[in-house]
Amino acid sequence: MSDCLTLRFTVPADDFTRAGEASSSTKATLKQLGLPADIIRRVAIVMYEGEINMVIHANGGEITVEICPDQIVMVLKDTGPGIPDIQQAMQAGWSTASGAARDLGFGAGMGLPNMKKCADSLDIESTVGVGTTVTAVVRL
Repeated sequence: MSDCLTLRFTVPADDFTRAGEASSSTKATLKQLGLPADIIRRVAIVMYEGEINMVIHANGGEITVEICPDQIVMVLKDTGPGIPDIQQAMQAGWSTASGAARDLGFGAGMGLPNMKKCADSLDIESTVGVGTTVTAVVRL
């Protein structure tokens, strides 16, 4: 995969002021590379929703983005509490966000559904008490 450009980000826990920095940086890189607006929009949504989920639910984490000639692969990995029921978490409107997060306008339960809608593939691996890895692919 030497044809790929790799970006790495650390998402700080509970820092809503910095939430969105990784998605904004990725979006700027994709614009510089001249990718189509629709691809940029989809990647930015996947990244932002995942990043916010990491801030709200998972004590932050790490994001790796591989921009390849045929696809963009985003891997969002955290060591948070894990997702006990992934199928339930995928339901629009379902959320375990705290009252504080909701007071800031987050936690509407649309993060994972929006990620699935914008990605060509979305894989979620989660172990309660260990963490969650979300792998999203947008094909070019």
